[in-house]
Amino acid sequence: MNIIGFIILGLAAGSISGVIGIGGGTMITPLLVLLFGFTQKTAQGTTLALLVPPIGILAAMTYYKAGFVNITAGAFIAAGFMIGGYFGSKIAINIPEDLLRKVFAVYLMAIALKLFITK
Repeated sequence: MNIIGFIILGLAAGSISGVIGIGGGTMITPLLVLLFGFTQKTAQGTTLALLVPPIGILAAMTYYKAGFVNITAGAFIAAGFMIGGYFGSKIAINIPEDLLRKVFAVYLMAIALKLFITK
């Protein structure tokens, strides 16, 4: 288990989420697949599990019952996500609106391109 990697992912996702308002499906899920070798279903289930209260409890339970949730990864990423989200939001409130929108757009395009070209 790569606990340090999961915490770093949580911190990064939380920080980016705090800055541009995204993180779960657009950052954590693809990075669990690309960096940690999770299957797509396990990545999705784990992401839902870390976002459970109150967002995805029913969906996370469905993935968990089917064996597609890594509880350890979800817990450590969630801890990092909370801390990163706090500091990311502190950064975001000081970034001009236009620049923030552009950063958000570039991030989404980069993730989409990576997912499109990766097997």
